[in-house]
Formats: sequence, C-alpha cells, structure tokens
Amino acid sequence: MSSKWKDFRLYVITGVNYHPGRSLMTVMEQTLQGGADIIQLRAKDMTKREVLAQAYALRKLTRHYDVPLIINDHIDIALAVDADGVHLGQDDLPLAEARRILGADRIIGISTHSIEQALRAERDGADYIGVGPVFPTGTKPGRQAVTTSYVQEAAQRIRIPFVAIGGITTSNVNEVLAAGAARICAVSAIVGSDDPAHECRSFLQAIHASDQSKPGQVDLKQIRVNGRAEQTSARHVTELVQQLGLEGKRIVVELNGQILARDAWGEAEIENGATLEMVHFVGGG
Repeated sequence: MSSKWKDFRLYVITGVNYHPGRSLMTVMEQTLQGGADIIQLRAKDMTKREVLAQAYALRKLTRHYDVPLIINDHIDIALAVDADGVHLGQDDLPLAEARRILGADRIIGISTHSIEQALRAERDGADYIGVGPVFPTGTKPGRQAVTTSYVQEAAQRIRIPFVAIGGITTSNVNEVLAAGAARICAVSAIVGSDDPAHECRSFLQAIHASDQSKPGQVDLKQIRVNGRAEQTSARHVTELVQQLGLEGKRIVVELNGQILARDAWGEAEIENGATLEMVHFVGGG
C-alpha cells in the first residue's frame, strides 16, 4: 500500500439503512465517482457471511477506482478479501494484536473520543484516527458529541492523520474545517442523499476552499490546463481532476507531454509550472 493514501481528504462509510431501495454497489460507486478517497465497510447488523459478500464486492469496486478499502471491526474478513486495512473501536481487539495479525503494511485506524485516546493510539502505532462524533449522529446513538473543541485539540497535538466524523454535513462542515480538520468523514449526509456524487463534490469543494483560506498551509502552484493558466493546491492528477469537477468523466490526461494511464493518476505529482492537456470524451466517442 503506497503512502499516498495519507493524502486522503474525504472518507465515506457505508450505511445501507440510509438508502433503502438502492443497492450498496450503486451508491458506493457514486461516492467514488464524486471523489471519495477511502471507503469503509461498516455493517453492524449483518451476519458475517453477508458482510463477507459485501466486502468482496466492494474490494472489486475500490480496486477499479484505485481507492483503499477499510473493513470495520472484522480483521478476518479484511484478510479474506485482501482489504487495505481495518478500523477498530475502543472496545475492539487491541491495536498491538491487530498489528501482529495484519502485519506492517495494512492500514489500522482507531476511533477516538478524547485527546487521551488519540495520543495513546498514536503512540501504539495507529496509522490514522477518527475524531468524533463531532456532532450527535444516528450512527453512534447514545454517544456524547465531542464538539469541535476536540477537533481543535487534535489538530494541535496529533501528528498522524486524523479524520473528523459524526453528524457532519455540508451545512456544518466549514465549522469543523475552521477548527483544524483537513480530512472529513460522512455517512448519512452522503450515502443517504439522492445524489451521493454531488454531495462528495460539495464536501471536497469546502475542504479545498478551507485549504486555500489557511495562510502558509497550502502551496498554490501555477500550472497550465489546456492552454489556460490555473492555480491549484492539487498534489497529484487525481486531486486536480476532482477539483476541476471531471471525476467520473471519460477523459484522457497528458502531463508534461506524457499520456497517463488512469491508474497512474494518483501517483503523478503536479509540480509548479506543470502543463496538462485534458480531453473529455462525450457521447459515443
């Protein structure tokens, strides 16, 4: 697993109860088309056989889009389908045991609800942490919201990637970003919407706008796209495609005179002065 996964900005978790009448694969592919960087399979109320079947299907889908797949709780299922990692709660298998089973190359994320838990997860070797629930949420009934004060504390003290989660919508995401979050996770706001791809783009637009409003934190590069001068904070071609609203489109990308295969976009870094040509095919070709 390339360290590029650490550049993720939008993390989407499954929630089949939020989209009755629509298949899991349809909804999750729409999130990927909208720019989701990581997908987590979370299925608390299903049998293990049902979770395994969904995991195999999502593994195929996420590989097609070159996006990491994380399995909530089930380490054995993560191994069975060759997922990229697991996400564990405070009451799940200890991180050290999970690492022993999964090895050094798989991603392990930990849910945290206080700075003490966050610091412990970082010290014990977590790859990333969840910070939340920021707001009350139906996915964590009875769990007291940690508010944006914990987000602010995590931004100041935690060195590994953290993702803000819990009740976050496009209406309140700017509050979370202003508190210091750079990565956002959503469930119902995305998978429960009529247009998951549009919701993902809206979240990403808010995240990128927040990047550009924080002096010293974003290096805006001068590039040329189809002959036009542009400024961008995109680190690689995949992120630029998302910023330009072209995710999910049939396009060919040429970077500095070299045509890139789609599966190489995430590795193709955009440097200051880069020149890109993007050809968008519509209709039959």
